[in-house]
Amino acid sequence: MNLTLHTDYSLRILLYLAEHTDRPVSTREISEAHGISRNHLVRVVQTLQSHSFVNAATGRNGGITLARDPSAINIGEVVRKTEPNFRIVECFDLKTNTCRILPVCTLRGVLGKAVDSFFDVLNGYTLADLVRMKGSQRLSDFLPIANVAIRVT
Repeated sequence: MNLTLHTDYSLRILLYLAEHTDRPVSTREISEAHGISRNHLVRVVQTLQSHSFVNAATGRNGGITLARDPSAINIGEVVRKTEPNFRIVECFDLKTNTCRILPVCTLRGVLGKAVDSFFDVLNGYTLADLVRMKGSQRLSDFLPIANVAIRVT
């Protein structure tokens, strides 16, 4: 299983915002901090905003902020909302399935349990948990613009 970059960037954006709750953060700041295309981040922010994870405002005083308290943002929910699908094998989509052994195959059930277990683990964590887990160091301590408050939109 491999998560898309869209989901990866979604989680990175949320972690960044959880460490900068004192102010709106620009896409440029996150882009420069993570070395990610700003255009790509804009699309990810749109997805996060459409699912009420972030608020985004344009203009001079604009920027991105968390729409909820970090303790109210469930990681399993974020992954489910940002990942296009979890049909890890063809037979997970019965409409397009062409597998001939489906009626006797037990693999589908085993893989289904694996996906369920994956989400059971993710559902046990919130954004606040992830921020607390890292200890005393901030994630932004490892980014190039760690201690610079940038106000660019």
